[in-house]
Amino acid sequence: MMPDPVSAILLTPLFAAAILAILPGYRIGAVLNVLACLAALLFALTLLWMRPVTGSYLLVDDLNIVFVLLNCFVGLTTSAFSASYIGHEIHSGRLTRTNIRFYHAMYQVMMFGMNLALLANNIGLMWVAVELATLTTVVMVGLYRTAEALEAAWKYFILGSVGIALALFGTILVYLAARPVVGEGLDAMVWTYLLRSAPQFDPSLLNIAFVFLLLGYGTKVGLAPLHAWLPDAHAEGPTPISAVLSGLLLNVALYALLRFKVLLAANPHAIAPGRLMIALGLLSLIFAAFMLYRRRDIKRLFAYSSIEHMGIIVFAFGMGGPLGNFAGLLQMTMHSLTKSAIFFSVGHVAQVKGTQKIAEMGGLTESHPILGWGLVAGVAAIVGLPPFGVFTSEFLVVSSTFAREPVLALLLVFGLLLAFGALLLRLGSIAFGPVKGPVGRLHASYVPMFAHLSLVLLAGIWLPPPLVAWFQNVAGLLR
Repeated sequence: MMPDPVSAILLTPLFAAAILAILPGYRIGAVLNVLACLAALLFALTLLWMRPVTGSYLLVDDLNIVFVLLNCFVGLTTSAFSASYIGHEIHSGRLTRTNIRFYHAMYQVMMFGMNLALLANNIGLMWVAVELATLTTVVMVGLYRTAEALEAAWKYFILGSVGIALALFGTILVYLAARPVVGEGLDAMVWTYLLRSAPQFDPSLLNIAFVFLLLGYGTKVGLAPLHAWLPDAHAEGPTPISAVLSGLLLNVALYALLRFKVLLAANPHAIAPGRLMIALGLLSLIFAAFMLYRRRDIKRLFAYSSIEHMGIIVFAFGMGGPLGNFAGLLQMTMHSLTKSAIFFSVGHVAQVKGTQKIAEMGGLTESHPILGWGLVAGVAAIVGLPPFGVFTSEFLVVSSTFAREPVLALLLVFGLLLAFGALLLRLGSIAFGPVKGPVGRLHASYVPMFAHLSLVLLAGIWLPPPLVAWFQNVAGLLR
């Protein structure tokens, strides 16, 4: 008898974490880490045709299946990249085998926390799961135990705690708004019950709640001016964690925000949440685009690129409507695949060059052609050049905005062009020109990087009709 897929998705990483915490060998730990992520992805795929009964704690619908599948897929490819990346870190002496046991165990705990947040039907449980995922990434950012890594982890912890405290207060306010209608106790925290009764809630409480939720979960999304933890966490932590942060954890916080946006939209007397999301999205996009010109560290550069793209995504969902929500979903998916592929390349580039300073890594396409051209393809995709999928999603965001708010569309295009120029400028100095730094060979895994880029390229050329229909259905649910 096949186990319940939701339980399997959640229990697999927990069991794997317990085993990985005691396994002495690096190689067997890396293999088990990959196998656990593969098992979780296979169980997640069964949700496409098996829908467990919704309960008071767990929920499966078209919206969270998108996030769960993306989470498990990128988690698997990142674990495969991690195997070669962490192996190099051991040989270079930057990490010990004790560190690696801890790293692999925390990786699975992080996957558990993110999947639990995505599958939770209880807004309190979702908050706890987001906090668990955050705390595990905090300790992984400080894995190298250098002064800079510990400072980055501490900053992440402090700002993340402020954000999660604001989100908790917003969650409590939603409970208080629901209690007179739904009743006290568990039911007033179950999302499906809340959505059903939302039109009867006190709109003033919902309005205040959403402001706190937007600021709280917006901190986790990396929206400006709540973004300060993100560049340091990317720069000082292991590169696989940078890939997970940009490709997955930001999406988990975004998912929580979207759930509450739907709740607010169901109340006819509450404020329109889209306006606040549009404002923060545009601010993040334009701020990050300017900051890209000042980056000298390659991982910080792409950290600000993540802030920029999360701004675009939040802007798209703020605009809403069938086309805006569809574009937001597609942009989120393309960004997760592309940005993690970029970090797969950047991680090995930093290892082979022995530095993260952009000025010390020129001529990459000549010295290390696979890494260099992989990075070129990744940057071409992330800036929205055709025929990659990011071009399709950004075109949809811009065109749908032009049709409704031309002034906002002009600001959006301004931010996109700013970021386009900054990333191409930096790419030119990294990938081309005279060779700088070491030119030695590196044992690296290129499959995850090119698997992601191939999917992004395919999405730009052809989107399967079932995927389009699925995203259209989810866009309708988001309102």
